[in-house]
Amino acid sequence: MSAAILRNHSALKLGNAATSTLARWTGRVLFAFAVLYLAFDAGVKVIQPDFVMKGMTQLGFGAGQIFALGVICIAALVLYMIPRTAPLGALIWTGYLGGAVETNLRMHQPMFSATLTPVYLAIIMWAALYLRDARVRTVLGANH
Repeated sequence: MSAAILRNHSALKLGNAATSTLARWTGRVLFAFAVLYLAFDAGVKVIQPDFVMKGMTQLGFGAGQIFALGVICIAALVLYMIPRTAPLGALIWTGYLGGAVETNLRMHQPMFSATLTPVYLAIIMWAALYLRDARVRTVLGANH
């Protein structure tokens, strides 16, 4: 029901017409939040401060794996930040975040505060793309 309300809401005008100012700015804010969050996540995996090393080793990762994950995250983030490749970057991030959910489940982390955080982030990433990228709206059937 909420999807129908969002689709029919006149302020967002997400059809073939240009995206409304509200939708564009909402998409930009969501995009900025996702990029900052993901940049921090990737950066700490590459820099490897003690708190990250301790947390990641408790999750079963070695130092080399943590660095490799950081490099993969940076590559996916660059793809996500370039408008032409943003859907590919979001797809790679979605796979990565799915792995984070699995790791948190395996380690019996709290469900809503830790295990589902990657799901929340993936929703934010895709919502930002949906609001900013007509190609994503077309694939999802919003542009007729």
